[in-house]
Amino acid sequence: MTTTSYAIALGSNRPGRHGGPRDEVIAALAALPGVRAVSPIIVTPPLGPSIRAFANAAALVDSPLDPPAMLAQLKAIERRFGRRRGQRWGARVIDLDIILWSGGLWRSPGLAVPHPAYAVRDFVLEPLAAIAPDWRDPRDGRWIRHLRHGVDRRRPRA
Repeated sequence: MTTTSYAIALGSNRPGRHGGPRDEVIAALAALPGVRAVSPIIVTPPLGPSIRAFANAAALVDSPLDPPAMLAQLKAIERRFGRRRGQRWGARVIDLDIILWSGGLWRSPGLAVPHPAYAVRDFVLEPLAAIAPDWRDPRDGRWIRHLRHGVDRRRPRA
């Protein structure tokens, strides 16, 4: 069986059975098999209608699973943590997303790797750059550290 690597984004902005959002992220990291690197946990403002700040982190995970099986594993962890599907970008106990996969691109119904929006989300790129600055986006070859720098430098449109 071939082992591949995944970059997984973790986020929480609601208390759960493990404690506050930071505690939920820590518990989710412990529930992920094959973790080999973990970023610092950062606190970020909410995206969308939620009013609660998020605790965000990234992890590098080694696994023999293909992307659909990894996604199923992540969704099972979310359910165990009490995640319920609801309002998009609403409050959540835990959110686990596949951001990158060492196999490159993956497209199937319900799953796109790399994550379609990760390259414009500082709350994903900042933790990811802390543990995988030299990982290249398979779509255009840019390094994570460069993507992170680009998000930092963007200016709002007039």
